[in-house]
Amino acid sequence: MRPTKYQLRARRKRRIRAKVAGTPERPRLSVYCSLMRVYAQIIDDVAGKTLTAVSSKAGQKNIAAATKVGETIAKKAKELKISAVVFDRNGRKYHGRVKALADAARNAGLRF
Repeated sequence: MRPTKYQLRARRKRRIRAKVAGTPERPRLSVYCSLMRVYAQIIDDVAGKTLTAVSSKAGQKNIAAATKVGETIAKKAKELKISAVVFDRNGRKYHGRVKALADAARNAGLRF
């Protein structure tokens, strides 16, 4: 039987997370897109702590909302004196909302 799209995404996620890990010097920027919202959080995997997190408002689920989340997460990272991160797209394809968030974070000064 053919795997479902959720099983394929979980497989991609495991493959990515095997290679990507956040450190105190360069934490992980994890992106999650649900049907209703876009979430981003910066995580220190060594300590097992979320340093900061941002989500879009209810009802905003388009590329403009993802761009706003990317700008906000970059601003919060600068407040925490974080300039470089490792990008974790969470098994999603790098286009649409994920790409918009990443581009906005880069334009706001976050390096990855």
